[in-house]
Amino acid sequence: MSDLGHHNAQPYQASPELVKALGRVAVFMGGDSAEREVSLKSGKAVLSALQSAGVDAFGVDVRGCLLRTVDNPEFDRVFIALHGRGGEDGTLQAILGQAGIPYTGSEVLASALAMDKLRTKYVFEGCGLPTPAFRAMTSVAEAEEIFARLGAPLSVKPAHEGSSIGIRKVFSAAELAEAYQEAAALDDLVLVEQWIEGPEFTVSLLQNKALPAIGLSTDHAFYDYDAKYLADDTRYRIPCGLAPDDEIRLQQLALDAFRVVGCRTWGRVDIMQDTAGEFWLLEINTVPGMTDHSLVPMAARAAGISFEELVVRILKDTLPEAGNA
Repeated sequence: MSDLGHHNAQPYQASPELVKALGRVAVFMGGDSAEREVSLKSGKAVLSALQSAGVDAFGVDVRGCLLRTVDNPEFDRVFIALHGRGGEDGTLQAILGQAGIPYTGSEVLASALAMDKLRTKYVFEGCGLPTPAFRAMTSVAEAEEIFARLGAPLSVKPAHEGSSIGIRKVFSAAELAEAYQEAAALDDLVLVEQWIEGPEFTVSLLQNKALPAIGLSTDHAFYDYDAKYLADDTRYRIPCGLAPDDEIRLQQLALDAFRVVGCRTWGRVDIMQDTAGEFWLLEINTVPGMTDHSLVPMAARAAGISFEELVVRILKDTLPEAGNA
């Protein structure tokens, strides 16, 4: 996969023709979701990289009513660096689309679907793609029955949050009931799924190609919010440690998942491997983090793609000739 990028020592610069075609670019960041702080970091990193590449870009901290973002817009297109609800769930995509303003990443349906972890799993299951056994949980009273059906350990997560917010690993029906209450305080939809014991991998996707997979390991109970954004002891493996044929299988599974949900341009798919060597799809991120701890820029670097080239390539797909297929 190393032929994806440019391997020169010169800082990446967008061509004058491309800069002109892109026009004035607004980088939307911040928002009002639980991932606001991460989004601000992502947005600032994206903005800095676009400006370094010569793109006429400026930042917008989006707060409150999203409809105001398209009132007399002083920009030609939007790089969406908003994580979580409002920015990643199809809402902003619908508003921008209705206003005729091109934007990065997946369109309305794929954004809304990928943000809903439960319904994403319904699609995986319906399309014959491997995903851990799961149930939607709607009340504490279901804890005994769900635990009896799925066994231990289990993962409990709010269906619409990202960045591992609200996720808990449980080993008993009593813990499941408690974790449900914590997750339900964040979301009206709670997903319970079998916990896959084994290594975790993430595959970043860029313009219909899989970047090198990253193997993740942490001393935390799992790859949680702290491990993602704060800890310095999280271990990232590139190469990921798999045999070449297994990495190709992993990348193909990520591409299949991306396509069945209808995603476009860029994103990230999180996958577990069990002790028998089988891969299991967890979720899709349509606006992954772009901070100094983030995985998509890390995978791009491994493919010889600088951060500047990465963000310009994502943005370039908003041009009509890109096709967005």
